[in-house]
Amino acid sequence: MSGASRPLALFLCGCCAVALGAHAAERCVADELDPESYVAAVYEHQLISSPNPEALTSRKQALELMNQNLDIYEQQVKTAAQKGVQIIVFPEDGIHGFNFTRTSIYPYLDFMPPPQLVRWNPCLEPHRFSDTEVLQRLSCMAIQGEMFLVANLGTKQPCNSSDPGCPGDGRYQFNTNVVFSNNGTLVGRYRKHNLYFEAAFDTPPQVDHVIFDTPFAGQFGTFTCFDILFFQPAVSLLGGPEVRHVVFTAAWMNQLPLLAAIQIQSAFAIAFNVNFLAANIHQPSLGMTGSGIHTPLKSIWHHDMESSTGHLIIAQVAKNPQGLIDTENATEKMDPFHTRFLKLLASDPHCEKDSQEVHCDGDIRWNMNDPPTFHSEMMYDNFTLVPAQEAEGHLRVCANGLCCYLLYQRPTVSQELYALGVFDGLHTVHGTYYVQVCALVKCGGLSFDTCGQEITEATGMFEFHLWGNFSTSYIFPLLLTSGMTLETPDQLGWENDHYFMRKRGLSSGLVTAALYGRLYERDRGK
Repeated sequence: MSGASRPLALFLCGCCAVALGAHAAERCVADELDPESYVAAVYEHQLISSPNPEALTSRKQALELMNQNLDIYEQQVKTAAQKGVQIIVFPEDGIHGFNFTRTSIYPYLDFMPPPQLVRWNPCLEPHRFSDTEVLQRLSCMAIQGEMFLVANLGTKQPCNSSDPGCPGDGRYQFNTNVVFSNNGTLVGRYRKHNLYFEAAFDTPPQVDHVIFDTPFAGQFGTFTCFDILFFQPAVSLLGGPEVRHVVFTAAWMNQLPLLAAIQIQSAFAIAFNVNFLAANIHQPSLGMTGSGIHTPLKSIWHHDMESSTGHLIIAQVAKNPQGLIDTENATEKMDPFHTRFLKLLASDPHCEKDSQEVHCDGDIRWNMNDPPTFHSEMMYDNFTLVPAQEAEGHLRVCANGLCCYLLYQRPTVSQELYALGVFDGLHTVHGTYYVQVCALVKCGGLSFDTCGQEITEATGMFEFHLWGNFSTSYIFPLLLTSGMTLETPDQLGWENDHYFMRKRGLSSGLVTAALYGRLYERDRGK
């Protein structure tokens, strides 16, 4: 499905979602552009891929395949130009595909000179470097569309024995984002740092921190797919106040209940108070879909596991993104439900925090009516959970140093099982990284062992406060409702060394409400 959260006037001044059929949003008109906004586009591309990516091929054959994808890109640029788009983003692997070996991908790679050392316009200087046909086409698209263009491709860089990191075949191969200005000049090159089982590519010798300037919205940063879960370069890129916009390319396989593409995209925008332009590849057979233009307050997104066509999203985006209401000044704190949350927070004597660790007495129940805990696998991790079965109540569940709490009301209790879960530990499947998670999830069935399963539909309506005594400040709020619909929290913030999220008035049944904390310093091998 495609979707947008409730009225977007606060930041998407006349948003467009092209190819939405009967439910198309209103069109963007260039001459109606708010002077405090810019027009952005992301394209979720249905890949034309090699039937056998491990087979050896020629450069000519590789270009024939890549040009089929580039033809589609070119048409999207033309469509976007008619809507006044100033920057367009295409997904990771969208030009050549994936599942190559190091050898079989070689004919698909363009030579990439370092843009910080070489000023180059591939469209206007096509013969300056060999094996740059893809870069030339992308550069010409930027000129034709009069827009900044960000795309992802494979690149190669020769090296020799004087470089101790040089691979045995004498070349580096990188998963690369390229940025072209509206006159076709190459102004940015980012080489993916956190590879996700990509045998064809090398990790760059240094982490790229790529920031590019635009005349319409200031500075943008860029990184790729799996990078979003790590400190380098995603978090370090945003260390100063200058970068308020992020361009994100991805070939992201959705994993519910915590890491669907649109979930983490929106959560990143909220957590770092940035605009987040995310283009994912469209391969439903591999669970790949989910793109969007996200701000800290609202999102417009596309998630479709049924169709086999690409999708262009266009939206007006505020140049200076506004965050959620400051906790210290929020009038909502006078809400009776919030007042009860504060009292419960103050009444729990069982967790204390010193300078290094958080200590909880897991043997003492928060109150005598707490239901028993159980364990179930979620995202390949062993969560400790407690069921949320009543019409209202408050729950507490702890694991290691993390205690999670839930204060909730349910207008009607559906015949569905929900549970509050906690995990505090090293995630080791499909990547190694340390997380602290508090999650309220709808279970796949009515038995406890179904909690943590991947589901997309729910009817349970909740009003809730969710909080935990996190030992990290890097916390991503995940809020997903039935039909892969994103919701924005009403309020987020710290109270008495606990981080909380509150929400009332969900638009549909709750699938996931979670606080996803990352402890980067505890990652192993990073």
